[in-house]
Amino acid sequence: MNLIDSHVHLLSPQVSFDRYYDKLTLLFFARQLGADPKELRSNPYEAYVRVLTDSIRSSKYVDKVCLFPVDACVDSMGRETRRDKTVCSSTEDVLAVHKQHPDLIIPFMSVNPMRPEALDLIDQYVEQGCRGAKLLQNYWGVNLNNSLFSPYFEKLRDYGIPVVIHVGSEYSIRSITACERLEMVKLPLESGATVIAAHMGLGRMEHNIRPWRNLSSNPAWFDSDYHQLLQWLEEYDNLYGDLSGMLAPLRARALRHLSQQNHI
Repeated sequence: MNLIDSHVHLLSPQVSFDRYYDKLTLLFFARQLGADPKELRSNPYEAYVRVLTDSIRSSKYVDKVCLFPVDACVDSMGRETRRDKTVCSSTEDVLAVHKQHPDLIIPFMSVNPMRPEALDLIDQYVEQGCRGAKLLQNYWGVNLNNSLFSPYFEKLRDYGIPVVIHVGSEYSIRSITACERLEMVKLPLESGATVIAAHMGLGRMEHNIRPWRNLSSNPAWFDSDYHQLLQWLEEYDNLYGDLSGMLAPLRARALRHLSQQNHI
């Protein structure tokens, strides 16, 4: 059976892999992915794209991937305030990789809804071939339940394309805790958009007094957002979850419980 991996990120062309997190990741995973760690350090972006596309072509199971950019942080006037040099590739970058490998890449857009031209950008990117949208509102510090964003989600609804919303912990990039919560999907759902709640709301360190519970396989100690998401999956026909990043210890503990759910 051939599959589509629905959650893959394109790194920024300015990526340098000089953070401690990046160096540790390279040490453990580079060769397993068929990459030379030295090449990833000296020519990181081109090496990453090559490894990604080679891995899809050689896969026995995965035919294509949905490739995500991540827009920059902007202020209320739409002026850029922060652009992470590792994570923040642009939609144009994703479209360029898609053009080189149209048989492998399904391009998604990322448009910060704080941009004054956000609705026009959605029109533009759909016309250029984007098949979905990715929001990293926890990095942007944006509350997606702001009623001003209703036209944004209604436009995604009208185009019939899904929006992937980060729900749960985030350790690879600056994150605003309040914007990681499951509540972030409420307005998008009520606007009629098809929503994919990434990471199943897992990975938060909710147990401070008894920290070992954060690694327990007892469902009673799983993240509260995880249990709420399972309930909402029953209630909303336009809501889905994804299993990306689920092998991290704080999330993997829920896999057996998740496999036993009737609606999964």
